[in-house]
Amino acid sequence: MSFLFEGVARLRASDWLLLLIPVLISLAGVLTMHTFGGDGSLAPRQLVWILIAIGLFILFASLDLRFLRRTPVIVAAYIAVLTLLALLLIVAEPIQGAKSWFSLGAFSFQPADAAKLVLIALLAKYFSRRHIEIRNIRHILVSGAYAAAPALLVLAEPDLGTAVILGAIWLGMILMSGVSKRHLAAVALLGIVGVALLWFGGFEEYQRTRITAFLNPAADIQGAGYNAYQAVVAIGSGEILGKGIGYGTQSKLRFLPEYETDFIFAAFAEEWGFVGVVLLLSLYGILVFRLAHIARRSPANFDALFTLGVAILFLSHIFIHGGINLGLLPVTGTTIPFMSYGGSHLAMEYTALGIVVSLARYGRSVSRELEEREYEG
Repeated sequence: MSFLFEGVARLRASDWLLLLIPVLISLAGVLTMHTFGGDGSLAPRQLVWILIAIGLFILFASLDLRFLRRTPVIVAAYIAVLTLLALLLIVAEPIQGAKSWFSLGAFSFQPADAAKLVLIALLAKYFSRRHIEIRNIRHILVSGAYAAAPALLVLAEPDLGTAVILGAIWLGMILMSGVSKRHLAAVALLGIVGVALLWFGGFEEYQRTRITAFLNPAADIQGAGYNAYQAVVAIGSGEILGKGIGYGTQSKLRFLPEYETDFIFAAFAEEWGFVGVVLLLSLYGILVFRLAHIARRSPANFDALFTLGVAILFLSHIFIHGGINLGLLPVTGTTIPFMSYGGSHLAMEYTALGIVVSLARYGRSVSRELEEREYEG
């Protein structure tokens, strides 16, 4: 405990911004999921997870984590998450039809969340050493293979939402690395072919049903299109100022399913209205802007790419989760950062920010040339 207090003391004013914004968003999520007098509220458990996640942020922000740039460390972490994802398919019990969780008594762990962070580190390392040669399509294909391995394992669970996020991380990071437009067109063509193959041989029947329901939700409002329809109703009923905290009828009366996780944005919009949504998106915008600012000032390519990768991770979740809740994207079961219920994704998100703070702090203490020479292995 004393170590955490020392870590808090070492945080600078600029570091606190990366903690304050996520905490505010997390608390907004707690207020949205709390039943206020009803039974079965997930808010108390979420508060515990938030405290644990804050502790992880302080811990990682306090440590010198420059060793994470070392290739053996990143490769070991990558192999570890691939092994865990493969083990899920063998030993995990299905939860809501997907083998996504290791159950450890009262706690559960989702390796896919760790896989996102490890993939960011792997791609940051790969592109930091080959940024001059990035226009060579070979590097795009190799990095794509690194992203495809965990994505395919996640897709086999099946978890389409996480697989899409992993793909978005890879796409965002190659764009940040300076891929040529010609090669980008080739990647897009490969993506279209990949989607076609998944449609006819990879997607489960319920996943295809969700996509067709997205294209025409009115065709099956009581079935596959129900969730998306109720989410849009909830958002629209919030109007300008919302119905008030705890007075969301669509969520609290259970018309809107999974309102603590997959559809918490819709539940929040119902209670807080348009003004609340603008405030929430502004907080996310400030956080992403701050990450971009840190990336620009990073002393090493790895630090900059890792920080940008974290920003891409958050943006991917925000756009996909928001798009699903607004009926603009098919339902894939994706959380929104810091707000949705669950400890696994919270721990990963706060840890990611802690690593960013550590790299930004300790990276400036050594010259760039010396640092890259020291950690180039």
